[in-house]
Parts: sequence; structure tokens; C-alpha cells
Amino acid sequence: MHKRIIHSVSRMCSYLFRLVVSGGALRRFILWRYRHMSMRQFLILCSIVIGIAGGVSSVILKNMTHYIQYFVEDILVEKWGINGFYFAFPIIGISLTLLVVKYIIRKKIGHGIPNVLYAISRKKSVLPFKSTYSALITAPLTVGFGGSAGLEGPAVATGAALGSNFSRMVHLDSRARQLLLACGTAAALSAIFKVPITGIIFVIEVFSLDLTMASLIPLMLSSATGVLVSYFFMGQTLTLDFDATTSFQLKNIMYYVALAFFTAMASIHFTKIYSRVGHFFERKLSSTYTRLLVGSLSLGVLLFFMPTLYGEGYGTINALLAEESITDFMWAKGWESPVVVVVLMLVMLYLKMLATTITFGAGGIGGTFAPTLFMGAVAGATFAMAVNLVYPAAALPVHLFALVGMTGLMAGVMQAPLTAVFLIVETTGGYSLIAPLMIVSAMSYVITRFYVRYSVYTEELIKKGDLPTHDKDKTILDDIDVERIIERDFVKVPVDATLGDIVRDAISISSRNIFPVVSRHNHLRGVILLDDIRQIMFQSHLYNKVKVEDVMVQAPSVVVHGEDSITDIMHKFQKTSAWNLPVVGYHNRYVGFISKSKVLSIYREKMLEHKKEHELF
Repeated sequence: MHKRIIHSVSRMCSYLFRLVVSGGALRRFILWRYRHMSMRQFLILCSIVIGIAGGVSSVILKNMTHYIQYFVEDILVEKWGINGFYFAFPIIGISLTLLVVKYIIRKKIGHGIPNVLYAISRKKSVLPFKSTYSALITAPLTVGFGGSAGLEGPAVATGAALGSNFSRMVHLDSRARQLLLACGTAAALSAIFKVPITGIIFVIEVFSLDLTMASLIPLMLSSATGVLVSYFFMGQTLTLDFDATTSFQLKNIMYYVALAFFTAMASIHFTKIYSRVGHFFERKLSSTYTRLLVGSLSLGVLLFFMPTLYGEGYGTINALLAEESITDFMWAKGWESPVVVVVLMLVMLYLKMLATTITFGAGGIGGTFAPTLFMGAVAGATFAMAVNLVYPAAALPVHLFALVGMTGLMAGVMQAPLTAVFLIVETTGGYSLIAPLMIVSAMSYVITRFYVRYSVYTEELIKKGDLPTHDKDKTILDDIDVERIIERDFVKVPVDATLGDIVRDAISISSRNIFPVVSRHNHLRGVILLDDIRQIMFQSHLYNKVKVEDVMVQAPSVVVHGEDSITDIMHKFQKTSAWNLPVVGYHNRYVGFISKSKVLSIYREKMLEHKKEHELF
């Protein structure tokens, strides 16, 4: 019964959406827009609308999560005093998440930012309508009940989906859709952290979008609008509650350089753990219920012994920035020995890496943004404490090293050094620390990139060949529709034909200089080149003596229809030095030919299209 109800509600929502999209009012507005508004004006208006929607989505996401956390921590734990609930919370949260995905969303959600990157790369920036609300439901259940993940990834996915679907609703092309997708992303991230500049930089740096200076105007408007929406609903209190008024001391510069090496090693370690644990859950634990059981129980044990791993972890980050006691563990309260504190911090750093990857492996929905900040703050504070323990005269400010440590982990794990710097500067006002922030961010990025080529967002996509956005030439190439470049007007020659048949039935009626040889069932057997038979084609006494098998040759390579991408095709052209390659389908059946000249011609067209679209403003 409940399945029928859920199905009916889902169908009703889809119907209402289609009604809005196909409604007469919308059509009249689109016609009015074409007559009275330029594309530049319309995109500016759209960016503001998307900014409002992205900001509201982040507010909803944040508040839903906080309400669940309030119920769990302030009522169940604080009021009832049952700390053992920490063991059960992840099981409840991830189970509810999986139930929502199975019976309401009915589609695998995946991780937010990689999904957006895939949509930009392979789907012409088209995200399904369900992406506009799926993360709003599932992420609060995962994080609110203790999943060791962040809300920024789901916020980005939701904002991007809002931009993508809105652009489709008003019938914008793929480039405008990509821009509005970026606007939604910037607005959502700006609203959740209240950092408008960081939202823009994140879009440019992580998504590697080819944006002109003029295209930044919609991004700026969306990002600013998202922040204003966040201010309106949640006030101006920042997530990172810290005002960096302490000046940077030049004598500590070498310690910051050493911190960069430490955060880079932590970034490399986390990236490898993320990959290996994810691989273990995906490959070794094939059943969803097995992953849920193993993952949630493991996470429950970690949270029971170390509650600081619960949820996003901003409470612990702010405690470190305020230099409060961090020995708030079930079995370590009151242990103030400096050695014990440093050891516990290192343990917490490693367990946070495990807790985050286990959360995703078990089926939880969330992002790595907040865990990365948590690990960075812990790494920076641990480094400063260890130095002060070994060499007290250094007297390193623990809170400042925790702050700078966050940029090191973000730059290494996310491979977004500018985003890391501006996030900390905007949230803490730490302009006096800009030099160490930039040094640690840049060095951590370079060192991590040397050992780990891709970020946690892009590694799997690039391995599968699904992320050409980071290569502009490849992006344009992949925008070419393979079906469009297949030429089907070549005259076929039967495999049992003679030279006379070739001259009379093929050469005399074709303007081509290459002929596919096919069997009676249209299987490709070879090709005949006009240059190979030119010397004998006018010798009529050979017409019945020379057979097709005598003059045909094998194609240097073939293109497999439906399997080979445009990149694969160009690799085959490069490898064979051929100018024409036959296309075959199922069971080697002949389809047509692809010529290198046509690919290059369309490539030039695409380049001109991109140039014109960038001149939109």
C-alpha cells in the first residue's frame, strides 16, 4: 500500500513539473523574452533567480540537518543521557537514507560534485529533475544521524540541478545551461558558508569551466544573491566562528613550510584511503544490506569511542580555533598530558579519514568538504602541539596553525588551492595570514599532485574517461556527435563481384575513391581503393577475370558504431594515418565511413560556436 502511495505522489510531482514546463504562461513568457530581452539581459535575470533558489536550497539543507542533530544530541543524548545511542545513530540514519533512495528517489544518487562534473562532461550539463530534491532529503538523514560527512557536496549538487533544470525549462542552449548550472553551484556554496568570492572561485577551479570575464557577471550576481538569502534566513553568523586578528610572525615561516609537507602527506593518505575503502565496499561487499551492516556498525563503533567524529565536525573545528580542550572522548576526559593530547589528535585524524570513507561506503549521502576542513584543523593543531612539545621555545599559536592546516588539506584533497585560501580568508577575516595561507596551500597542492594526480572528485571519472572538461580541446572534440559525422553515401561492392561490376555499378556512379566490400548479409569484408585499380579499370579484357578478392584490401582500422567515442576515433586516425575509416555495427555489419577531414571541419565549427557563445555578453 505504502509503495502505491509513494508512486502516486512521485507521479503527481512529475506531472505538476511537466504542467509548469508546458504551460501556456511559460510559453508566452518565452516569446515575450525573445521579443523584448537580449540574451545578456535574460541570463542576468536568470542568474538572480537561480541565486535565490540555490540559497534557499542550502538553507533548507542546513536547517533540516541541524533539526535532526538537535533531536539526536540535545534530546536523546543530553536529556536522556544515553551515550550508547551514538552506536545506533549511524545505522538509523544510513538505513533511512537507503530506504528513501530505494522507494522515493528510485535511482542511485552518488556523490554530489562528481555527479555534476559528469553532467558537464557527458550530459551537456543536463541533470535529472530528481537531483533538485534528492540530496535535500538524504543528506540530512545521513549527516544528522552521525554520518561523518559534509553538506557542501549535496548543496552543490542541488544548486547545480536547479540551474540545469531551470535553463531547460526556459529553453536555453547547452552553453547557457552550463553557465546557469555554475550559477546554482556558486549560490549554494556561497549560502552554506556565506562566502560569495569562494563560491565563484570554486566553480572556476573545480569545474574548470571555460568562462570569460563577462560571464563572471551572472556568477557574481548568483553568488551574492545566495549569500543574501542565507543572511535573511540564518543571520550573519559564520560556520567557522573565528576572527583571525593575530598577526603573522615572520619567524614562524619555516614551520608553516613544514606544515605544508605534513598536510600534503595527510592529503595523500586520505585520498588513498578514500579510494581503497570505496573499492572494498563496492567490489568486496556486493550486497547493499551487507554494505549497510558492515559500514554502519563500523561507524557506530568509531562514534561511540570518539563522538567528535559525529556529523560535520564544525564544533570540533571551532573548539580547536578557540584553543579549547580537545580531549572530549568517552574514555579520555581529563587527560591533559601534552603527549597524550598529541597522540589522540593523530588518532582522531586517522579515524576521521576512515569514518568519512566508511560513511560513503555504507550508502550514506554527503560530501568531503567538511571532513577535509576537520582533518586540516586537526592536522594543523597537531603539528603545532607536537612542535611546542619538542621545542617549547617555538611557542607556535595552535589556533593559527589549525586555521592554516585547513587550507593545506583542502588544497591537497580537493586540489583547489585558491578555493582553500579564499574560504579561510572570507570566513575568518584572516587577511593578515594571507602569506602563510598561500604558501601552505600552494606547496600542499604541488606535493600532493606529484604523488596523487587526481582529486577525490575526479579520480574515478578520469579513470573511466568521463571527465574531459579539464582538457579544453578534448571538451570541444567530445561535443561532436559521432552519428553526425558518419557518411553513408558510399557505393557498396558485393564480395563476389568482378572488375567489370566494379567499373559499371560503382565507379561510374560514385564520386568517391573508396568502396566498401560487403557480403550478401552486409558484413564488411574489405575496401577497394580507386588508386589500386586505376591502371586496370580501362582494360576491358580483364573485366571478367579480375575478382574483387584480387583487388580489395583490409581497412587499416574500423570504427565500432555505438562503442568508439570521438576520442577513440581520432586515436585510430592518428595511429593509422588514414583519411577514411569504415564504420561497422553489430557482427561487423557495414554502416558507413568517417573521414578525418569532416571531423576536423566540424571541430572548427564547434570552436567558432564556443567563441560566439563566449561573446554572449
